[in-house]
Amino acid sequence: MKKTIKSLQYPIVFLLLVGAFISCDKDFNVIESDVLGDENANFNTKATLWPLVGYNKKLDSLQINNLGITGSNGSGGNLLGVFNDPAYGLTTASIVSQIVPNKLSPEFGENPVIDSVVFKIPYYSTIVDYDDDNNPEYKLDSLYGKSNAPIKLTVYRSNYFLRDFDPNSTENQAQNYFSNGRSTVNTALNGTSVITFDDHIVDATTPIYSEPKFIPSNEGIITTIGEDDDKVSTNESPALRVKLNNDYWKTTIIDKEGDPVLSSSNNFKNYFRGLYIKAEAIGTDGAMLLLNLSAANANITMYYTSGEEESRSQDTYTLNFSGNILNTFINNYNIPLTNGDKTLGDDKLYLKGTEGSMAVVELFSGKVDCDGDGVVDTDAIDCFKQTYRKLDEDGNYVKDPLTNRYELKKLINEAQLVVSEDDNLPTGGVEDYHTYDRIYAYNIKTNNPTLDYSIGDATTNQSDPLNSKIVSLGQRSEDGIFKIRLTQHLNNILFTDSIAEDTPTKIGLVLSTNVNYTDTGIILDSGDEVTEVPRASIISPRGTIIQGSTANIPEEKRLKLRIFSSEAKE
Repeated sequence: MKKTIKSLQYPIVFLLLVGAFISCDKDFNVIESDVLGDENANFNTKATLWPLVGYNKKLDSLQINNLGITGSNGSGGNLLGVFNDPAYGLTTASIVSQIVPNKLSPEFGENPVIDSVVFKIPYYSTIVDYDDDNNPEYKLDSLYGKSNAPIKLTVYRSNYFLRDFDPNSTENQAQNYFSNGRSTVNTALNGTSVITFDDHIVDATTPIYSEPKFIPSNEGIITTIGEDDDKVSTNESPALRVKLNNDYWKTTIIDKEGDPVLSSSNNFKNYFRGLYIKAEAIGTDGAMLLLNLSAANANITMYYTSGEEESRSQDTYTLNFSGNILNTFINNYNIPLTNGDKTLGDDKLYLKGTEGSMAVVELFSGKVDCDGDGVVDTDAIDCFKQTYRKLDEDGNYVKDPLTNRYELKKLINEAQLVVSEDDNLPTGGVEDYHTYDRIYAYNIKTNNPTLDYSIGDATTNQSDPLNSKIVSLGQRSEDGIFKIRLTQHLNNILFTDSIAEDTPTKIGLVLSTNVNYTDTGIILDSGDEVTEVPRASIISPRGTIIQGSTANIPEEKRLKLRIFSSEAKE
């Protein structure tokens, strides 16, 4: 019922587009025969299957800084916590972040005394109801795993300096940091060495904050200022909000008034090099959250008073999460993730977020019998072009002299990459665990979304990614089928592409919990043509398994490229 009501929110034009897509999917030929009658139609329509190969790409050494930067179509974040995926196993995510003051060269006044220090990072949350006192009730939007499964959470001061620029770059390029999930401790790669963050803790015996059994709460935060008739209360959304030791921050910050360490951001970053927010598993389960450290109210705030005893005043000094912020991952997978067979393809394709795995689909792979003489002797991509493009008397493709585009003798009405979920996929006992999975497809040559996503899909929904881009990135059906639309992508090949090595026939597939977020991150020393991966996959710990392209998979479940086309009758 909820989905039906939501669908009514789309403009009518969107519903018409979706309806056309669905009717084309069910039976393309029915449209012509029922409306016109076959004897009255002046064109033929049919559906054809074209060869492809799908194989696994193991993902490691992924760019883990700048994950929280707002992308062109959505926003990122940083993962913190422990998540046990039913199919893949345990992932632990921690955060290392620089902080910078909101004011430089501060004057704290005479006899400053800290009243309290509050550490706060808001959760992504939504109001779902109101209680009897009209206080909002929330649900946490980006929580993975079991909300009541505790983890150990510790915040340390880090002594590792996160550089802004790569000293080995000749062009003053930014310093990137990369994941190292195969490690059993929190580490990162900087391109030349391994950084072990546990080796750079300042005073491990006295952390800034420690909670041996941390459980995220969906309760709003009510704060009260003043007393009696002057009392003012505010209600804030759920957050990781704790009070820190006053004496520590008095010595570390307030007593540094006039010191050069507070005079510039660079000086401060070198003095207070960052925070190491460390998550650890207690048992076999846990909770993981996607946090927005770039939010305006994510900070450490010192509340203090100063002045003469008779006229003391209150003020605040804030340290914001800024500069370099990165994730670390520790993976303990049940499934060994490896690079697949690029020639023959793989039986199962593993889509796993964080530092996991993706699938590469090579469209029009291998050779086919294009002319029907019984001999398989033509590259499938060449046969595709010969089938759809016009040829002149000499067998050359015909180009329109005005547009410089190839002329077509057949039109692609609809092209679909049909993806089937693996049978008996583990769900961890949660019946609808995979119901809301989304698969994001991108062009691995350009690292951009497909053309169907960019120009052929008007169903963008920024507030509800589950129901966004539902034409180009079809939603999961009840029987675990996804249909990725590639109509514009293939038309672009037919109209404009003439050089085989430049043909964008390789599509990357990843699992995504936010298909609006299209930015990509670099893979360090990838070793093949997949050089970047969508950040939306890196910041999602979830995973799924889909059927591959080999003959070992039943034909009805096999990964396939299906094209519906029409051409004029002779």
